[in-house]
Amino acid sequence: PHRTELYEDPPSACWPIVYSPDYNITFVGLEKLHPFDAGKWGKVINFLKEEKLIADDLIVQAREATDEDLLVVHTRRYLNKLKWSFVVATITEIPPVAFLPNFVVQRKVLKPLRTQTGGTIMAGKLAVDRGWAINVGGGFHHCSSDKGGGFCAYADITLAIKFLFERVQGVSKATIIDLDAHQGNGHERDFMDDHRVYIMDAYNRYIYPGDGFAKRAIKRKVELEWGTEDTEYLQKVHTHVEGALNELKPDIIVYNAGTDILDGDPLGGLAISPQGIVKRDEVVFKAARSRRIPILMVTSGGYQKRTARIIADSILNLHNLGLIDKELAASGAGNPKVEQMIRDAAKGLTNLS
Repeated sequence: PHRTELYEDPPSACWPIVYSPDYNITFVGLEKLHPFDAGKWGKVINFLKEEKLIADDLIVQAREATDEDLLVVHTRRYLNKLKWSFVVATITEIPPVAFLPNFVVQRKVLKPLRTQTGGTIMAGKLAVDRGWAINVGGGFHHCSSDKGGGFCAYADITLAIKFLFERVQGVSKATIIDLDAHQGNGHERDFMDDHRVYIMDAYNRYIYPGDGFAKRAIKRKVELEWGTEDTEYLQKVHTHVEGALNELKPDIIVYNAGTDILDGDPLGGLAISPQGIVKRDEVVFKAARSRRIPILMVTSGGYQKRTARIIADSILNLHNLGLIDKELAASGAGNPKVEQMIRDAAKGLTNLS
């Protein structure tokens, strides 16, 4: 396999939280044309800085995925198509992009998405090394090797898993837990006949993409009704995440943590509260951490103005509960005895306070 910058080890002092200011899509009026906050990723980081959880030099700087990296999954034909602005306009669902010169589209739209994709690949390696990792962006689950759509131009989930299978010893089984409001048809198409990948997908059954062919790849299908609320949702997530991990213990979990399940999301059609989203992430991390399975979280869909705050609150909650921890991270997920000691010590401290 080719040498990639994406797998160089970051300083051990860093949190396994991956981000770059290049994630944010910012140019004139674009935000008003699509029902989303195109700077949500930077806002998540700002909230985490305000809460003193992280500082700039303590997070891992994402690097842009190169063509060579992307070709691990994508066809050359597909990457060439992205040189046409109207193709990118269709994929990102931002019609005016069709009228921009492609060099502008590359710099202002595709480079941020390539950087987020590089971030997911980097976070995959970090998760295996440290027990967990979060890419503040990524989760482009509608893109497969030769087709983009639904704002997803690169198949970052497929890429992260294929990179691990090809380059990291001891990673030969993966579980995707996709809890974005939409069906994750991109990774489903990519892993259709791959028995190394177990897919659980919970989504609103009535909305985009309704990809019947891709559904054949889902091992655990949780089809939700319009307006599903917290109690039913959390019960289903808990049951099926536990069921999935009991059925097969993977070497890595890729958790697609879309926030478009939020009540009032114009596209998701579900009715989960902010607290419900925080609880959902906690359920998934608890299941992974208690079984000592490395987990990579990507943030995926959900672009309401209040989304960034919810993602930040969720990360803070995971930290407060000791489910993500910089010290534990630095020592790897490796030694259960040490982990238990750390947990007991943490409990002791909580009881004192």
